[in-house]
Amino acid sequence: MTTEQWLGLVTGVLFGFLLQKGRVLRFDKQVGAMLLKDMTIFKFMLAAILVGMVGLHVLAGLEVIKLSHKPLNVGAVLIGGALFGTGWAVMGFCPGTSIGALGEGRWHAVFAIIGMVAGAALFAELYPFLERTVLAWKDFGKVGLPEVLGISPWPVVLVLWVGVVALFFWFEKKGV
Repeated sequence: MTTEQWLGLVTGVLFGFLLQKGRVLRFDKQVGAMLLKDMTIFKFMLAAILVGMVGLHVLAGLEVIKLSHKPLNVGAVLIGGALFGTGWAVMGFCPGTSIGALGEGRWHAVFAIIGMVAGAALFAELYPFLERTVLAWKDFGKVGLPEVLGISPWPVVLVLWVGVVALFFWFEKKGV
């Protein structure tokens, strides 16, 4: 195995371990998130985003990696978001939690995984049609918030950190 494959395996196992320890694989947490009554999953995701955001910008600043945005395509965001949300609501799993649940021995997660693989295959098959239709909707190009604002990414990172930490305190105050 290559170094990249080993790093991928180690980080994947670590991510699965953290999902399990954070209890975000539990059905009651998934339902609570869908009903906006339990913010455990949102806290977990937001914390991961904050840490990842800093890590990526530090690595980009050190020129270890080069950031490359995906194009901001309205059709892709709307349709993809609707499909993701529907799948999560119906199955009670997102892609990461379905693999983690299977790792815990909850075999019903296989149906979610099969659905994701089938959806990816269907997307690949329909791509020429989607490219002419949904993906032809407004495309803003490869932009991020710092580029739109014309500033360094660090003020954006700081504002998001402050906002999310304030949101965490609000969640705790509300008991969710």
